[in-house]
Amino acid sequence: MTPFPKPEDLQAAMALQRSLAERVLLEGSLQGVQRIAALDASHKRGKPLVAVAVLYHLEKGPMAVGLGVVPEEALFPYIPGFLSFREAPAYLQAIHALGDPPEALLVDGQGIAHPRGLGIASHLGVHLDLPSIGVAKSLLHGRLEAPLPQEAGSAVRLLSPEGRPLGYAYRSRQGVKPLFISPGHRVGLEEALAFVKGLPTRFRLPEPLRLAHLEAGKALRRLDP
Repeated sequence: MTPFPKPEDLQAAMALQRSLAERVLLEGSLQGVQRIAALDASHKRGKPLVAVAVLYHLEKGPMAVGLGVVPEEALFPYIPGFLSFREAPAYLQAIHALGDPPEALLVDGQGIAHPRGLGIASHLGVHLDLPSIGVAKSLLHGRLEAPLPQEAGSAVRLLSPEGRPLGYAYRSRQGVKPLFISPGHRVGLEEALAFVKGLPTRFRLPEPLRLAHLEAGKALRRLDP
């Protein structure tokens, strides 16, 4: 497993983000991909951070669960815009624990919809050289091009302050809060949205990410019964 660099301070972290952002590829399709790793993490103050990777086969459903744990004292500080340095080491453990490698990553977090163009989906995608998509529950960077309709399946473009496309705000179910879809690495903007739209979705989150969210919660509760 390739070590994940831990910068000494914020200046070094920003420099690394900008350098890695130059390696992000915003083209490609996930057509033909079957095995994805859906990633989510959970943390409670005073406890280790736990990360879960659910290996999900698009035809067969969930196949395996990998777990990663990083002690709180080893975590990078909690600073918005730098969460990949905090969470990625645990995610890499979880992905490695799957045994069977995924063909793509679906990450609870940002792709390129990030102030320096390198959210955690992009960071992990570049680090592992895997196609990746960020599916965030809140907006970190950018603005909606237009109001998002309430109907299920509605999507509007997410734009940078300069007007550059970053992804989409997407309403997965009627009337629920939107998700923010942005490509991470080796996938195009429209292709990222189309892939997420094609995933089974019974609730707000696509099913692979919903399962990862539930597993992360269970793992955290096991640490804090």
